[in-house]
Amino acid sequence: MNIDYHALLPVEIVAGTILLVLVVDLFLPARAKAASMWVGFIGVVAALAAVISLVGEGPRIVFGGAYVVDAFTLIFQGFFLIAALVVLLISYRYLRDGGFYQGEYYFLLLTAFLGCSLMPASRNLLMLFLSLELVSAPGFLLAAFRKSDIRGNEGGLKFFIIGVLSTAVMLYGMSLIYGLTGRLELHAIAQGLAGMTGARETLANVAIVFVVIGFAFKVSAVPFQFWAPDTYEGAPVPVAGFLAVASAAAGFAGLLQLMFVAFIGEATFWAPIFAVLSVLTMTLGNLVALRQRQTIRLLAYSGIAQSGYILLPFALASADVAVNQKAFQAAVVYILIYAVMNIGAYAVTTAVAERKPSLQIEDFAGLAKTAPLLAVAMTAFMVSLAGVPPTGGFWAKLGIFAAAIQRGGIGPWLAGIMVINSVISVGYYFLIPRAMIFEEPAVGEGRAATPALLGFVVALSTVAIVAIFVLPDALFRLGELSSLAFGS
Repeated sequence: MNIDYHALLPVEIVAGTILLVLVVDLFLPARAKAASMWVGFIGVVAALAAVISLVGEGPRIVFGGAYVVDAFTLIFQGFFLIAALVVLLISYRYLRDGGFYQGEYYFLLLTAFLGCSLMPASRNLLMLFLSLELVSAPGFLLAAFRKSDIRGNEGGLKFFIIGVLSTAVMLYGMSLIYGLTGRLELHAIAQGLAGMTGARETLANVAIVFVVIGFAFKVSAVPFQFWAPDTYEGAPVPVAGFLAVASAAAGFAGLLQLMFVAFIGEATFWAPIFAVLSVLTMTLGNLVALRQRQTIRLLAYSGIAQSGYILLPFALASADVAVNQKAFQAAVVYILIYAVMNIGAYAVTTAVAERKPSLQIEDFAGLAKTAPLLAVAMTAFMVSLAGVPPTGGFWAKLGIFAAAIQRGGIGPWLAGIMVINSVISVGYYFLIPRAMIFEEPAVGEGRAATPALLGFVVALSTVAIVAIFVLPDALFRLGELSSLAFGS
């Protein structure tokens, strides 16, 4: 078998970096353990360069179609590797000063990002399952990395138990699909499902539901969301950022391929299910977030609500290829923009956690006076998450709104519910900016220096959010290219 090693180069470099981090850490003295991060950082930069080298090369098929490099793959692999760089940077000081086992942390984190990078290239059920588990298994350990913290143990255990159960359900659904069609490749499954009628079609629909349940857990969709707030609160803040951004995006990358490629012929069955999931997820996430006063839990419920928005394009799927492409594009663009504003919010939260680890909303009081850069950035991120211009979040929501209106039928109703939920979300997204700007800092609290790496990430994310609002065409073009790669 001739193997296209160039097509595999990004994941090869990440895999090699993972082993190098583990080996290098064995020989580093205790005071130099933080160097493991820079080894990982350099490796991820090299992997990103490998992704760039594949741009314009056209589709490349490896392992008989199990691994495919096309526009969708490159867009998401580039996104995941940039996210890896950001999470590494915001982890550096947090891990170094927190007394954690740094080599093990970076080994697990990079392993999870390897799974993320494999997900968009996986084009059969086996590869999708392995990629998802490669993301999830290190996540269980990372969530409970603060071993002396009872909240971390509780959150990690909940994450593990619910994750294993959902994986079993998903794997059972995949096995039914394989039994019915005899194929693992996504396009071949679509062809196999097309001619089914009667009891076989009913069984296929049951299998699709099982698969959706597995991915619904991964993206924190209602009613599989209850692990997220406790897990995020108990995990180290950079890990919470990873789970909210990269891990969830990996779940959506897999779900997009399954629903818009393998199961698109059954869209009339599963699209209404996604409509219900979307409405329940965004509504519950926003309503419960209104009652939160701990920042990480607020961001966790915010993430649940945002997952509801991203699920909405799935509810728009139909027999119309143009509508499907628009929905697919809207979901991809929303994932990319959401990642920028969310990782920025977690970067600011990581900086605040160094001085006030409880991370109550009142801990942000007076931040505009003690750390103006962080206050301006956090305000931009919260405003963007609410979908208010002039930020990138406005275009993210507008893209889904336009796709829903174009769909017709149930689409305008879903768009209206999304708008109502966006208005509700303002009630909690503005809590932190209000505390930072209009409340006074604690007595005796003066100006605080922002760590250089965190300041760099925060500044870059802020500029990106504003730039996306000014020049949205670039991201929408990426969304269009990703949808054309599938011919959705």
